[in-house]
Amino acid sequence: MATARQIIALLSSHNQGDEEQFLSIALQVAAAEARRGRLEVANELKMLVDTARKVRTPLKGVTSRVSGQVAIPISKPRGDLENLLSVTYPKTQIQDLILNEPKRDRLNRLIHQQRQRDKLRSHGLFPSSRLLLVGPPGSGKTLTASVLAGELQLPLFTIRLEAVITRFMGETASKLRLIFDQIASVRAIYLFDEFDAIGGRRNADNDVGEMRRVLNSFLQFLEESNSTDSLVVATTNHPELLDRALFRRFDDILEYSLPDADGIKAVLNRYLHAYIPKRSSWVKVIEAGSGLSQAELSRAASEVVKEMILGSVKQASVETIVSALKERHALRNAMSGLTPA
Repeated sequence: MATARQIIALLSSHNQGDEEQFLSIALQVAAAEARRGRLEVANELKMLVDTARKVRTPLKGVTSRVSGQVAIPISKPRGDLENLLSVTYPKTQIQDLILNEPKRDRLNRLIHQQRQRDKLRSHGLFPSSRLLLVGPPGSGKTLTASVLAGELQLPLFTIRLEAVITRFMGETASKLRLIFDQIASVRAIYLFDEFDAIGGRRNADNDVGEMRRVLNSFLQFLEESNSTDSLVVATTNHPELLDRALFRRFDDILEYSLPDADGIKAVLNRYLHAYIPKRSSWVKVIEAGSGLSQAELSRAASEVVKEMILGSVKQASVETIVSALKERHALRNAMSGLTPA
């Protein structure tokens, strides 16, 4: 049953005319009922909320980013959650992400399952909703979360781990509880970036009891019923630091790497296709771009385009592109040589 606080929140949102908040709290009640094993009540509540969202009148002047049709906005985080989550509404599509075909197929499969989640649920099945992304910085992990949000037309909530993790016993787990209540009540993409801050191995030599409890809490919360079909996306540059139990909790794990020759060409072509002569040799360009991430290649290409625009140049020479790529290598080497003050 709903707690007194939930009833107060329901009445408060009703008095304020905040229908989305009202329905979100109703979903929180449904999630709580599901955790108690009362699945029939939880499913009935969820069906009522879904029906209410389909029949209610949209807010005047609020339009969908993709279709141009009127759409219902999702409430921003409030109260304690306001400091724990930041929200964006990406328009990124899957064609904006450079991936090999196997990874692209796996992402497309996840997106398709989410779009057909009602059909899956009618057969007692659930769409994939927990994704772990592994790879070096700048390889496209965070961009993948934006792609999922853009393709599914959902908000992207990024968890501010620096605000979640504290030195006070029990406080971090309590904040995680708030976040997972939000996941259960508001359908969205939830990004845990640099996830190894939470998911480190429980038997690490420098570990403390509090962080073990935090990880255990996260594992427990991740296993709970996901009544809204929200997507939880975690990223890490250091998979070797993660606790082994975490890998079993995710529906899929995608490993990213630095672009190969085809990847380098694809990234640069995206930005420079209108400026590169058709018969240009890619050998020197690919050699200069080897070892750079997608993000670094994109920045190098962007600098080339800026120089061409400001210099009123119509075509980019191989030398200009190679020079920009070498600058990125030099910047990376300089940054890697820095030591904390």
